[in-house]
Amino acid sequence: MVVGAQGSYSYGDLAHLSARIGTVLADARVGAGDRVGIFLDKSPEALACLYGAMRLGAAYVPIDPDAPAARAARIVAGSGMRVLITTGRGAEQVAAQLPAGAVPPIMLLIDRDITIAGVETRSWSEVSAAEPLDPAHPWPESEDLAYILYTSGSTGEPKGVMLTHRAALAFVTWSADLLELRSDDRLSQVAPWHFDLSTFDIFASALAGATVVLVPKKVMLFPVNLAAFIEDQAISVWYSVPSALTRLLLHGGLAERALPRLRHVIFAGEVFPTRHLRQVMAALPGRRFFNWYGPTETNVCTWYEVTTPPEGDTPIPIGRPCGDTVALAVAEDGSVAGLGEEGELYVAGPTVMSGYWGHPEKTATTLGPHPNVPEAVRGGYRTGDWVRPTASGDFLFSGRRDSMVKSRGFRIELGEVEAA
Repeated sequence: MVVGAQGSYSYGDLAHLSARIGTVLADARVGAGDRVGIFLDKSPEALACLYGAMRLGAAYVPIDPDAPAARAARIVAGSGMRVLITTGRGAEQVAAQLPAGAVPPIMLLIDRDITIAGVETRSWSEVSAAEPLDPAHPWPESEDLAYILYTSGSTGEPKGVMLTHRAALAFVTWSADLLELRSDDRLSQVAPWHFDLSTFDIFASALAGATVVLVPKKVMLFPVNLAAFIEDQAISVWYSVPSALTRLLLHGGLAERALPRLRHVIFAGEVFPTRHLRQVMAALPGRRFFNWYGPTETNVCTWYEVTTPPEGDTPIPIGRPCGDTVALAVAEDGSVAGLGEEGELYVAGPTVMSGYWGHPEKTATTLGPHPNVPEAVRGGYRTGDWVRPTASGDFLFSGRRDSMVKSRGFRIELGEVEAA
């Protein structure tokens, strides 16, 4: 089941709606390999749009609904998307900001019918009237793109990370198995869809037949309201950046909440200050705590279970490789760093991206083989993160080799700030 602010959908309802959306997208000439933009706030209907695009073998491209129109328009133009699913207001904003010469996508509007000069629009009423897509319509292949997630670019232009169905499924299957997800679980869906943390909530819940609860944006603004939401919705699996948990602890009264269903607390995207992690674990005894690490280019590639509250101020490890992933600390000379030595984290395996959309040169500088990784292991991504391997098999994070910083889990290239 998918629970939204305005109502709930069973997976059967979601499948039926996404099949009708698939019909409308197919009529709009969307096919395998095309890109479909999602410029919407989270809702069950928006989630159905995401599935409708993937059903056709197209890749969905989520755009931050709070992003400036100019940035959204650069993603629309840069990805060459066939269709943009948005609101009337979003369509007008994007159309006004498209770069000169850019081909505007067909715009499927979910809220109202409007006319935009030079833009073909479709109304949501077409979805309501459509027949579900023929089940015999070809299904996507494992190497087809499932989604493109845009991250900060050092030149000022967002860069699109391409993930295939194979890569997404490898991560989702591993995570669902690790957590032993059940159909009676209720997963919080905190992260915006343009943030790679969202793929766990959306797809692992579907794999397990569990309930995914879309956390409304306005609830996220106030820690007290968010803590009450977790309690009222009987969340059993929580996944967020550490700063969200810290706000719940310091300002949301987390320790006073009755949370009998909560069994897993997962955090990723940024370093969790040890003293705050220690306090969160004290406030939520008996739960399993996991630190997941990985850039968008690999999704989660290492993991670490925090079994006891950490002491002192030393950050906890980012852990060991997930599933079939291979991870190495590579020294400056290309050799594999020894225990306690520093090296750049190199990741290979099924979850690694296919590359950056429209940037083969950038792809070539970050993806490539390493002599210590078997040829059968796919991918090979240089993360830019410095790590130190330990005797336990875990990695310790020690910094970056470039000027990238993080805010609320989002990677920000300082070059993009300078360009703006």
